[in-house]
Amino acid sequence: MASLKRQFEHLVHELAKFGSVGAVAFVITMVVSNVLHAGFDVGPMTSFLVATVVATTFSYLANRYWTFRHRDRSGVGREYVIFFGLNGVGLVITQLFIGFTIYVLRLEGPIPYNTAMIIGTGAATLFRFWAYKKWVFLPVDAPPVDPASGLPEPADGDAASAGEAAGDPGAHRADARADARPAPRLGHPLDSHTEDYAAR
Repeated sequence: MASLKRQFEHLVHELAKFGSVGAVAFVITMVVSNVLHAGFDVGPMTSFLVATVVATTFSYLANRYWTFRHRDRSGVGREYVIFFGLNGVGLVITQLFIGFTIYVLRLEGPIPYNTAMIIGTGAATLFRFWAYKKWVFLPVDAPPVDPASGLPEPADGDAASAGEAAGDPGAHRADARADARPAPRLGHPLDSHTEDYAAR
């Protein structure tokens, strides 16, 4: 119970920081998007795209050096690329809400636009929090990162399982043969005769 309580408190602490960063990033997104859309007559999708790039840059820096600073650092370049990739997925989620509201429901104006942005951003935020902890800001005891793929390397047990799944069950068959060998019958009266026969 004490361990669960500590884990829960740690999760709440991370969520509070993540939410604070997300709130500031959301304000940046709203301001930049509305300035471009309403002030400079830029299209709604383009306005949100540019605003998201600006807010994402801020979000990465704040999460790396504040929210998840206690987690392992596997390289700024790797983290930045995967971070932006996951934010691209979050962007698609929010764009679906905005596009559905404007082009399917035919609701135009600042109120439907901002409502769709708020709902879409909320759904994308849940996805991003889970994805950041899984693929970007790795725990300290996580396996090392493969420099080629940028993803965590599998553990030895996982590698062995992967080899068997890839059609290389040699080690598994060897283990099976070893397990299938009968154990020697210690002290049995026929053992000495069997050994003499094998020697001849």
